[in-house]
Amino acid sequence: MCVRCATADDLGLIAEARDIADALLVRYLRLDVAKAMNLGTPGGFDRAVVRLARLLQGRASDSDHAAVKAAVEVLDVDWRGTTAEQRRTLIARALEASSRKTKDVPAKVQTVFGDAATEVVRATRDGTRRDQKLAIGADFNAVDQRVIRHLRSSQANYVRDEYGRRHDTFGEEARRIVSEGLESGLGRDDIAEDLAEAAEGIIAGRSPAYWDVVAGSFVGRGRSFSQLSAYAEAAITRYRIVAVLDEVTTPTCRFLDGKTFSVSRGLELFDRVEANPEGIEELNPWVRDTVDPATGKWSLSIDRGGERISIADIVRSGVGARDDRGEFSRGLGERELGDLGIGFPPYHGLCRTTTVAEVE
Repeated sequence: MCVRCATADDLGLIAEARDIADALLVRYLRLDVAKAMNLGTPGGFDRAVVRLARLLQGRASDSDHAAVKAAVEVLDVDWRGTTAEQRRTLIARALEASSRKTKDVPAKVQTVFGDAATEVVRATRDGTRRDQKLAIGADFNAVDQRVIRHLRSSQANYVRDEYGRRHDTFGEEARRIVSEGLESGLGRDDIAEDLAEAAEGIIAGRSPAYWDVVAGSFVGRGRSFSQLSAYAEAAITRYRIVAVLDEVTTPTCRFLDGKTFSVSRGLELFDRVEANPEGIEELNPWVRDTVDPATGKWSLSIDRGGERISIADIVRSGVGARDDRGEFSRGLGERELGDLGIGFPPYHGLCRTTTVAEVE
């Protein structure tokens, strides 16, 4: 097929066929498909995230479905003949059975993260040296090695925590479904159907969005940490935030686009995250845009220690436009942002923002 003559549908079919082939190689032939990644472009970054998300979801899929089946088997009873205590016991047993089926998910995805960590750091290092013309070596330096170890060891913790939250959420939903079902006079089959649907949606996470966010966070943080390592090796003292300013760019990234930060302070933040990976939500928080229901004020903020801290007020978001940073007021400066851990991307789920060296 002539690529120049191919239609958009043709190119989409080619891309889909390539992704299916990749998945078959990984799942059935147990081969690691190493691909050159260009994390310096939005398209290259997106492809890396999609590929990693599919690998992660594929590793977790069997356990997820087994967990749903285990929970539903315990809960398929005649609820009208149970006492309140028996209902609590049944739901607790269902959660235990389900949890046993997903306890191996962190270990399964750990192997994917292990391979991906090296790829992300290598791709970032190669791309930074090539695209930003930095005088750095081809081999990993000591900080790169630390970044790889951190990425390999830390991500499974988030997955483990997520599955704990999923089971807790399903327990609450199961209690509601049974209680309301009995009050409404529903029979065994109707309640069982509602429970099965809830289990599929909550435990198995029917939407792939969760794995997209996990993969985006992994690739985004790996890229930022590796860029900081490259900047330090090249004796660069400052870097600039570069957002992809298209129609879907968030107000957060529009506000931070063009701001500059200190490389040394960025590495200090990595040191703290490396030493306490489970505290990353406090150390390197994501920024949210929220509306105060009392005042109607739209702002960027983070949550820390139960307190909401304002980053900037949104005057005009710019969302929906290209090459438009929007307008903001009362925005924090570099030092305050750095103190809050907002020195480098990702700033939110599926964040595409990156950094470039500020060469004096």
